Amino acid sequence: MSEWRPSATIENLRHRAQLFNHIREFFKQLDVLEVDTPVMSQCAVSDPFIDSFELNYCPVVGITEQTHYLQTSPEYAMKRLLAAGSGAIYQMSKVFRNGEYGSRHNPEFTMLEWYQPGYDDHQLMDEVEALVLPILGLNSIERITYSDLFMRYLGFRPEQVGVDRLVAETKKHVDITLQDDDPDTWLNLLISHVIEPQLKTVAAIFVTEYPASQAALAKVRKNSVGEWVAARFELFVNGVELANGYHELTDPQEQQKRLQIDQTHRERLQLPQRPLDYRLVEALEAGLPDCAGVALGVDRLLMLALNADSIAEVIPFDYSKA
Repeated sequence: MSEWRPSATIENLRHRAQLFNHIREFFKQLDVLEVDTPVMSQCAVSDPFIDSFELNYCPVVGITEQTHYLQTSPEYAMKRLLAAGSGAIYQMSKVFRNGEYGSRHNPEFTMLEWYQPGYDDHQLMDEVEALVLPILGLNSIERITYSDLFMRYLGFRPEQVGVDRLVAETKKHVDITLQDDDPDTWLNLLISHVIEPQLKTVAAIFVTEYPASQAALAKVRKNSVGEWVAARFELFVNGVELANGYHELTDPQEQQKRLQIDQTHRERLQLPQRPLDYRLVEALEAGLPDCAGVALGVDRLLMLALNADSIAEVIPFDYSKA
């Protein structure tokens, strides 16, 4: 038995250290401040499709317990720093997501997240491209709208069809008996089960202009044909989702509304009702600068750069050895 051994080779860990150095040098040249926010919070993420780890903190050991949560992203804390006047910031931090383990997932992983005041999502895509191109050995990254992506791979535009068509299209490809009248449920299934596998042959592609209903923490705006869309992008490399970026929402009332919608969605799905972080709303009320932000999976970036088959090959100890 060799359970004590790391899951990655020492050579790959040297590459990992070089990648960290490259990232820090990239942001040093841009004069972006590195920050370090807590991994433990009194509040949990609201997203119904991300599950937080719970832990018990005892101010007096053995007597009093307080429930806290491990961060799934440093986003909320970083936005509080932005509202306090930090200027452009980044961090590489450990984040934790329950129920995620496989060749592309580990429950504990390293996320790179950064925010650029004065940027929109298009300017931030340029910066993401500048960071990852030399790491991946690419010359450029294609850009395509969400609508055009569906037209290319499925032959229809999602905004032009109803939920019945989405259900029928999904069931052509996925053996599923789910009953759900939310179009986003079926759009997400079509993306993950039908389109993403076909993106394996595409070196790198930015998907832009997601449906407004999938804005998450992004602004919404009208596109060139007058449709409301999310000011959001995702980067896929060889079919692997690598980064997710927004022209950030700065409206505190809309932010509070979206948190509450998420909570209602969690209740409908019979998911745990956890405390929402209204300190984010307070930060927006104080004045979050107009900015764009992005989260990028560092372990996945290294995995792609080294042509590794599994995330375990690029982290010191994956979940099975932790």
